Amino acid sequence: MANVLITGTSRGIGLTTALVVAEAGHAVYATMRSPSQAPELAEQAAAENLPIRISAMDVDSDASVQSGIEAIYKDAGHIDVLVNNAGVERNGSIEELPMAEFRAVMETNYFGALRCIKEVVADMRQRRAGCIINVTSVAGRVSTSPLGPYSASKFALEALSEALAQEMKMFGVRVAIVEPGIIDTSMARGLGGPMRDSLYPHQRRFARFFAASLRSPRPSNIVGEKILEIIESGTWQLRHPVGPGAAPLLASRAATTDEDYVALHGSEDDAWYAAMEKNTGLSIRPT
Repeated sequence: MANVLITGTSRGIGLTTALVVAEAGHAVYATMRSPSQAPELAEQAAAENLPIRISAMDVDSDASVQSGIEAIYKDAGHIDVLVNNAGVERNGSIEELPMAEFRAVMETNYFGALRCIKEVVADMRQRRAGCIINVTSVAGRVSTSPLGPYSASKFALEALSEALAQEMKMFGVRVAIVEPGIIDTSMARGLGGPMRDSLYPHQRRFARFFAASLRSPRPSNIVGEKILEIIESGTWQLRHPVGPGAAPLLASRAATTDEDYVALHGSEDDAWYAAMEKNTGLSIRPT
C-alpha cells in the first residue's frame, strides 16, 4: 500500500479522491487550508475507520508547504504519491478582471503545485520510485472566454508536468496529468450561477452552458477512481481526460482551426447558441 499526499481535500474532487484512495487501503495524508472549517472528510474517515490523516497546509505559502510536508515525512517515512489537486477558479474578461485575481489563481493552481513538487521530487529521485499526479482540466488544453485566467494557470501546470515527466522518467518516477471535464462540484456550479454585469457576453453564455451540462451531473468520485487507477496500474501514460465529455471536447478542439474556434466564441449570441447546441446536444439558449 502507498503513502499518498493529496492537497485541497476540503471538498469536491480532493475530498472524494481521499475517500476513494483510502477505501482501497492506501494511507492518505489529506491537506487543506483550514481543517476546522471543513470537517466533512474527517467525519467520513472516522465513520468508516479509513486510513486518512488530515493536516493544515496552504499551498500558497512556501513555509506552510515546507513544514506541512516535513511533518508528513516524519510520520510516514516517505511519500509514494503526490496528488496536486488544490485549486481555485477565477473567470471574467481580460479587460475587466483585476490583476489580483489573475495572481491569485496562478498562485494556487500553478505555484501551489510547484511548491509541493519541489518538496517531494528529490526524495523520489533518490529512491528511484514515486508518482506525481497533477490535476488540471480540459481547460488546461482548451481556452475559452471567460475562463482565460483559470485556463492560463492550468495550461502552465500542463507545461510544467510535461517537462517534469521528461526529467523524472530516467529515475523511475511517474508523472501523470488528470484532465477532468465538467464535474459536479461547487466550483462548477458556481460557474453556472448568477453573473456580474460585463461588457462581454461570454460569461453569461458560459454560465448557461455549465448549468445545462450539470443537468446530467458527473460526480467527482469518477476523478478519484481515475487517480486510484493511475496509482495502482503503474501506467506511464501522461494525460488522462476524465468524464464522458472530456475526450470528445478535446478531439473537437483539435479538429477545429484556431481561426474557426476564435470566430465561434467571438460570434454574436444567436450564432453562438445555435452552434453550441448543435455541437453539444444541450439546450443552452435562454428561454
